[in-house]
Parts: sequence; structure tokens; C-alpha cells
Amino acid sequence: MTIERRTFADKPTLAKELAEAVADRIRTAIAGRGMAAIAVSGGSTPARFFQALGKTKDVEWTKVIVTLVDERWVDETSDRSNALLVNEKMLQGPAAVARFFPLYSGGDEPGMTEVAKTNALLADLPEQFAAVVLGMGGDGHTASFFPGGDTLSEALTSAGPAIAIHAPGAGEPRITFTLPRLLHTDGLYLHIEGEEKAVVLDAALGDGPVEDLPIRAVLRSGQNVTVYWCP
Repeated sequence: MTIERRTFADKPTLAKELAEAVADRIRTAIAGRGMAAIAVSGGSTPARFFQALGKTKDVEWTKVIVTLVDERWVDETSDRSNALLVNEKMLQGPAAVARFFPLYSGGDEPGMTEVAKTNALLADLPEQFAAVVLGMGGDGHTASFFPGGDTLSEALTSAGPAIAIHAPGAGEPRITFTLPRLLHTDGLYLHIEGEEKAVVLDAALGDGPVEDLPIRAVLRSGQNVTVYWCP
């Protein structure tokens, strides 16, 4: 297991390099397995990366499935929706023909029926992702693995693929892929920006409980992780 840290001078350069890395994973997966699935994070950080990846022309986008590592339980028309961000920033131009698997399946709460509906859709994903791109919050959460989450332990250990989670720092109820399901990937990337996130990452690489900084579960998973960071 290795944690490779790659540092870039600015956000546009990082976005371009990460898009090229993920596109390479997609092309390799299509060549070897006939299709590729990627799972990406929402929030404000990945917008440039989404735009750069979506403009990649030498990818057979008709053979690509895009999904999210997690989602706020809100309609796709909400400005809080990660799905909205992916559709507006990535699934345009060449990437518009890719398939998108949303995690939100309707209703006000991710109850058992709603989560089961989402998981039925996710059952059609390939067993192995071509790439998983995680983010990280200032509280050390990644995906929706939040400190204090009511199903955090299950989210970090169960087969999933996805479960609901409520946490004090999460705002809305969330649905998230479980960590074991996300680790079934050819390439695992952590995309973070800013000095504050670098400090959190350094702390996460040190000793301490996973519950305090859930990103530690990823860093201690035994999977190779490539960190893309810029100031």
C-alpha cells in the first residue's frame, strides 16, 4: 500500500492532470472489460476536474457509467445536488452520451424503500470501478463518512453498495457508497485543495481513531491512494 502525494502549482493544472489520469483508467477498463464505471465526489472542489474530463474526446463515452460516491438527499434540481453539478459540468460535450447512475431516488428521507431502490440501480454497475475520486472536508470526512454519523461504522465495513447516513456536520440526510464497495477500483484518488486540507491530511496520516477523521479509513485500507493537491 502506498500513499502518493502529487502537488500542483494551481487548480487548472491539477484538474487537467487528474482528468488525464482518470481518462487513462477509463480507456484501460474499456479495453480490458468492455466498459468503465467511475465514481466521483461532489462539492465545489471538483468542478474544474469535471469540465476537463468531460471535454476528453478520445474516450468511448457510450461505454462509460458515471456515478457519485455520495449524495445529499435532495432533488437533482437543487443547487445542493451533486448530481446537478456532474450533469452541468461533466456530462456535456463528448461526455454527454455517458450513462449517469444517480443515488437519490425520491422522497424526503433515504428510508429502507428508497435506499433499496438506489441499490437496485447500482447492482447494474460493473463489479470493479475504473476510478474512484474522493474529496475530503475540513472535518476529515470523505464520501459521507462523517464524524458522528449514525451509520458510520456500517458505512466503513459493510458490502453495501450504498447506505443512508445522518450526521451533525452533513446538513441534509445523505446516501453514500460504503468503503468496501469503493475500494473495488483500479485507481483510487483523493482530490484536495488549499492549505487547510493539507493540514487535515497530515493529521489523518498520523495516529488517532478513524471516528475522529474518517478519511483515515481510506488511508489505512491497504489500497494505493494517489493524492492530488494544490494550494
